[in-house]
Amino acid sequence: MRIAQVAPLQVVVPPRADGGTERVIANLTEALVRLGHDVTLFATGDSQTSAGLVSMREAALNFNPAVEATAIHIAELTEVYRRAGEFDVIHSHLDYLTLPFAAASATPTVVTLHGRLDAPEFTHVLRLYHDASYVAISDCQRDYIPDLNWVRTIHHGVDVAAFPFNPDPGDYLIFVGRISPEKDPVRAIRVAKLAGIPLVIAAKVDPKDRGYFEEKVRPLLNDPLIQFVGEANEERKRQLMSGALALLLPIDWPEPFGMVFIESLACGTPVLTRPCGSVPELLRDGVTGYIRVDDDELAEAALRVRDISRAGCRAYARERFDMRRMALDYARVYAHLVEQAAAADIPRLSLVTDALDSSAASV
Repeated sequence: MRIAQVAPLQVVVPPRADGGTERVIANLTEALVRLGHDVTLFATGDSQTSAGLVSMREAALNFNPAVEATAIHIAELTEVYRRAGEFDVIHSHLDYLTLPFAAASATPTVVTLHGRLDAPEFTHVLRLYHDASYVAISDCQRDYIPDLNWVRTIHHGVDVAAFPFNPDPGDYLIFVGRISPEKDPVRAIRVAKLAGIPLVIAAKVDPKDRGYFEEKVRPLLNDPLIQFVGEANEERKRQLMSGALALLLPIDWPEPFGMVFIESLACGTPVLTRPCGSVPELLRDGVTGYIRVDDDELAEAALRVRDISRAGCRAYARERFDMRRMALDYARVYAHLVEQAAAADIPRLSLVTDALDSSAASV
């Protein structure tokens, strides 16, 4: 099958450090190539891939505020759909920006939505194109807009074999991700102190979260139990996770997936977190770690996390979150949409008119 993968241009594929969406795209692309598909990746020129690479920009934007990212992504989609006839299916990871292009194209498009869907503006535009072919990354995510044309929920996958496994971990907890209120590093620090277990924080601070870091987090770092190492590259992150007693990530938001959860499990490292968003869907209390609500419960769980089988965590990741499984799931979706389009043979341009009519009617 001839497949176009359309990546955001903010971060290189695969990312050198943080970048969950781009890592998913990299994993999916590589797994599809291994399955024998003809894959073309539209991404930044400094991306690394076994697929055919179409460079849409020399280097990643890296969220540079001086660059108008929307205009650049519209230009990328224009190029993708100019070449739509070269592909059996287009898989876009550019969310709602893709929708007018997909509606006007005879080539089937799959749109994976990677973020939270509870913003009213986001809900409005997606419902204007409710008949587009959407893939959710968790059932929890799709529950926010259940009336979209969800063709499937497909959980993310990783190359489990590529993650280091350590059956004899150190005596520290690890916090990995972004320093932000929804990831709740403040709670993680409280829990570590309650348990009396060292905590390593390997996380970046985005410009928008700098105030939160300076006001809420930095004052808590002057403690012998807490070590802040900043953003770690992928190799260093995996080393830290594999050597940790557990991943401590007590999220406080409706997390649509949580890539770091399955990366930790791939290392054999249990997860300590809270029952928010997709957590109960992805993890199993007592098998992959512990899911608890408050600080005291999390601290108590941290003290007995050695009871969790690390080999069992890795096996769980291999069974449920291997990237080959993810690629097979997507390949089934692609084939279904190609067959559906061939059977319908309806000009896609009519969907643009329908969408515009619906938009006008709602104003």
